[in-house]
Amino acid sequence: MHLDVQDLRNFYYRSQLGRAAQASVRSQLQQIWPDATGETVGGFGFAVPLMRPYLRDARRVIALMPGPQGVMQWPAGLPNVSVLCHETRWPVETGRLDKLVVLHGLETSERPSQLLEECWRCLGPGGRAVFIVPNRAGLWARSDITPFGYGRPYTLMQVESQLRSHHFVIERHAPALYRLPSKRRFALKSGRVIERLGHKLPAMLAAGVFLVEVSKQTTPQRGHMIKTQARNPIRVLEGLSNPLPEPAVGSGQQSRT
Repeated sequence: MHLDVQDLRNFYYRSQLGRAAQASVRSQLQQIWPDATGETVGGFGFAVPLMRPYLRDARRVIALMPGPQGVMQWPAGLPNVSVLCHETRWPVETGRLDKLVVLHGLETSERPSQLLEECWRCLGPGGRAVFIVPNRAGLWARSDITPFGYGRPYTLMQVESQLRSHHFVIERHAPALYRLPSKRRFALKSGRVIERLGHKLPAMLAAGVFLVEVSKQTTPQRGHMIKTQARNPIRVLEGLSNPLPEPAVGSGQQSRT
């Protein structure tokens, strides 16, 4: 079940906890993708909090928001790039995207398999995607005050297995969100310290979300390749390399004596 776009906007842009979560996840994403100069970058779900750094240098940025969630104008103060779309049928040409960010899209989808097929279709050859999903063992997946507490959380093994089964190659993964998912003053003030200390703990238990980077796997051509040489259409040249047999006597021609 997708969350409402207004709730997502209020969390990420109007709450201190949401802005801190945005900074933590976006910092990890920028370590994976420092820039996107000249590339077409897409985002699905509610990926706009992570996509602003690419607006300046990317060739094009597209924010795809599913119908059940709703859409909002983004970015503020600039021409709108947000598009309301069907969850599994995007208004994007096949192979158009160079990079794709999926946030609050996979774990809330009622048809995750079809969604991953659409992600694969829209990525171009060599294209890459980052899927951000809540960690099943983390605290953020257990809290209802954040968007990560809704939908299906994953273990790292589960999400990687699902991505491989849809012809994605796992490139790397990174943990994020070690701070406590709490709006209490102490938790907010100590968030930065906890983030630094959290990287020393096992990511499987302490991280709130996983960022999994994948590349598009194309299916190689099947069967055996057999090289054949076409016959030379000029018969006179064929006789030079492979002399033709003499016609038999009595087969329509008379021999001279």
